Amino acid sequence: MTHPPPPVLHPARLRPTDLLRLGLVGPRARPLRSVLSALGIALGMAAVVAVTGISASNQAHLLDRLDRLGSNLITVSPGTDVNQQPMPLPKESVAMLGAIASVQQASATGDTKAAIYSTDLIPANQTNGLSVRSARLSLFDALRARLHSGRWLDRGTAKLPVVILGDSAAHLLGVDAPGQKVWIGGKHQGVHSEWYLVLGILQPNELAPEIDNSALVGEAQATARLDGDRAPSTVYVRARPENVAEVQAIAGATANPAAPNMVAVSRPSDLLKARAETKDTLSGLVLSLAGVSLLVGGVGIANTMVVGIMERSGEIGLRRALGARQGQIAIQFLVEAFLLGLLGGLTGVTVGAVAVYAYAAAHTWPATVPVVWVAIGPATAVAVGTIAGLYPALRAARMSPTGALRTAA
Repeated sequence: MTHPPPPVLHPARLRPTDLLRLGLVGPRARPLRSVLSALGIALGMAAVVAVTGISASNQAHLLDRLDRLGSNLITVSPGTDVNQQPMPLPKESVAMLGAIASVQQASATGDTKAAIYSTDLIPANQTNGLSVRSARLSLFDALRARLHSGRWLDRGTAKLPVVILGDSAAHLLGVDAPGQKVWIGGKHQGVHSEWYLVLGILQPNELAPEIDNSALVGEAQATARLDGDRAPSTVYVRARPENVAEVQAIAGATANPAAPNMVAVSRPSDLLKARAETKDTLSGLVLSLAGVSLLVGGVGIANTMVVGIMERSGEIGLRRALGARQGQIAIQFLVEAFLLGLLGGLTGVTVGAVAVYAYAAAHTWPATVPVVWVAIGPATAVAVGTIAGLYPALRAARMSPTGALRTAA
């Protein structure tokens, strides 16, 4: 009598849904430990998104400001001679700079011997670092300035005791609206001390921060009543955008042909860009620290999984005894590490994006969240989590059924 051949036994195959269900066993059994393990990756990813997003928002704000203020502004001011003494600009320097073919507009401010105070009872030496300068009527347009309130000087008011305050000057003097009066005077012989009516208050100007700490009076009033210099202290030149470099190169020789090397020529927008680059350097440092956070998060996942394997050795031994292959055991724990990394990545990207929008709203910046990090952030976190779980998964797969059951017992 012949017997039928024994049936061929094939190893059980786990479907993707089975693997997912098995991978969730650990996180569901120990939710607090799993959340704390994913927290390290979440913090690192949140830092990456927040830092890059805030930096991008700042850049967008800077570009918006430069578009409005214009990056074609050049400032020309007196340099110093060999004895480190100021070398005044000629009185004709504004007209000569304005005559350059590529210059759209040239204007200037001048120094005075006066100081400004909120009342006439304040000691003369308490100036709060504020300056009283003469201003040409064209200065407002040359700087592309904006008024917070009030109005700018005209031909009539330039001869009267009225003043335009920069943003910081108005704040330090306690002036919050036009129509208030301030005291301008000094002990110099040519200065006539008297009350001045505040005609307008300017908004902050990033390209000319010295204006923010200044009180501006008409040129005629400054020379007649405040012993103002007839030579300009700073000339503001607007060049055609395509010819800025050429104008910057010849501005010194044009402003003072007799001593071109004793003229300081600068481009304020370059300072803004340099400041932005400095922030980018700091952002790089923070991103490095964020990378360390990701590494620490990965180590946390690996540690949690190693401890989990020791606690679940009975489960591993039983599954091996029932026929589970090494690869299936390894995949189970890799799926668990994958899920922890995914949880940390998604949480980190969400928290980072919220931080960017909150910070941008607080500073009235356009919020910019880098799409690259939103896309690759979770993938990076998953990669970190999976790599961190590789060793524990292989360790679990190498456990023999008898050894695992003996350890559990």
